[in-house]
Amino acid sequence: QVQLVESGGGLVQPGGSLRLSCAASGSIFSINVNGWYRQAPGKERELVAVFLSGGRTEYIDSVKGRFTISRDSAKNTVYLQMNSLKPEDTAIYYCNADLKRTFYSSTLNYWGQGTQVTVSS
Repeated sequence: QVQLVESGGGLVQPGGSLRLSCAASGSIFSINVNGWYRQAPGKERELVAVFLSGGRTEYIDSVKGRFTISRDSAKNTVYLQMNSLKPEDTAIYYCNADLKRTFYSSTLNYWGQGTQVTVSS
């Protein structure tokens, strides 16, 4: 069964860094990660970072200059490098991707189970 798996979360002090990873488990033909989202307690899920056409990226204002989304196509993995973390970055972080299991399969949208990021002293 194909799953989208995030990893790399944890507890970090304010000002610290974490790198989140998003990859598909199981055999797939292709993956296109749409972006990273997060959901803090009591709040709605929000888009944090996204890939746009032409290789461009976009971020919500609160993380600009601190977070960087990138991908390793050879590994079918997408990363979210988070620097200068703040307590308000505390949330469960999710990646969202479109996957094809085989060349003939339909493209399906997947969410991962999320990885917890806690920024606290």
